[in-house]
Amino acid sequence: MADRPDYYKILGVGKNASEDEIKKAYRKLARQYHPDTNQGDKKAEERFKEISQAHDVLSDPDKRKQYDRAGTTFGQFANAAAGGANFDPSAFSGGFGDILSNLFNGAGRGGDAGSVRGAGTRARPARGRDLETEVSLTFDQAVNGAQVSLTVPTSQPCPTCSGTGAKPGTAPRVCPVCNGTGMEAQSQGIFSMSQPCSNCHGQGTVIDDPCPTCHGSGAQRSVRKLRANIPAGVKDGSRIRLAGKGEPGLRGADAGDLYVITRVADSSVFKRSGDNLEVEVPLTIPEALLGGIIEVPTLKGSKRLKVARGTKSGSVQRLRGEGPPKLSGKGRGDIHYRFVLDVPASLTSEQTEIVERLAQSMKDSDPRARLFAEVARDGGGDGTRARAAA
Repeated sequence: MADRPDYYKILGVGKNASEDEIKKAYRKLARQYHPDTNQGDKKAEERFKEISQAHDVLSDPDKRKQYDRAGTTFGQFANAAAGGANFDPSAFSGGFGDILSNLFNGAGRGGDAGSVRGAGTRARPARGRDLETEVSLTFDQAVNGAQVSLTVPTSQPCPTCSGTGAKPGTAPRVCPVCNGTGMEAQSQGIFSMSQPCSNCHGQGTVIDDPCPTCHGSGAQRSVRKLRANIPAGVKDGSRIRLAGKGEPGLRGADAGDLYVITRVADSSVFKRSGDNLEVEVPLTIPEALLGGIIEVPTLKGSKRLKVARGTKSGSVQRLRGEGPPKLSGKGRGDIHYRFVLDVPASLTSEQTEIVERLAQSMKDSDPRARLFAEVARDGGGDGTRARAAA
């Protein structure tokens, strides 16, 4: 009997790792072994599948609990779900179908297996699980939208049995215990309780002759490649839903959804702030003092801004509707330009003379006098100032 795969070791985390630690470890390894960055490397592709399967189990609280409880038998039913060969169904004492269903086809994150069904209602095959993946975008792609390639670890209906789980030439039969509902009712006095059928483990059907390829699971692990349209205006961390692009449902059930998380590279000029952008614009001292017309960058080129006389460092001007498209589809955001004084590190002798003349002409104007007056008013001193050394 094969040992269970150590998913904690595969992801390089401890058994007490938090959900965030598991997610971070998965993202790091997924980027390293992603098929798109390891073209033609079969070992990297297999490693990617292994990492994805480990994340698939450990990121789901219910699956993780079952994995931690399953002991060494887990290796066999994980291998069975992936289409492995060394599978001994007698090791599971009738519980294999239930555990396998919960771990790889179950109700968590988009599935509906295990839901309580009314008497006489046939159990429906589980809807495919919702999947999640990340895509890296440049700042320009995020602003303008793009079509990107995605590589998604998933499971596909077994090609041998077409997802039925039964050996070719045979078919699953309706469970005689629950009559296909997947649930059994138990009466306890005036109360009636339902629980998954003990014979079919909630599936509603029984497979007498399992498929030799998938061992009755109806699925095989695989990597699927597809192209997706990223809408204009996405932000770092935006979550895009692609309906029906998740894991296929078994036995003809609906597919789950695929959620694409965007990771947007920073721009050296534009900083995202909600629906708007912020730009830091340097002003020379004469421009701040005298005002004027300056040119500033936009997403589509440049625009001219009027700088008022006496503009202070930190002042902000706004260009409406020049920002990125809003994901709501209602217009565009704004660009906020924050002015900062560009003070030269050194001056020529001519510039030094001009500044000295300016300083002499403004010697009676002390911008710090107000500070000492307020200190005296607040009782923090008598307003007396130290004389500068000659």
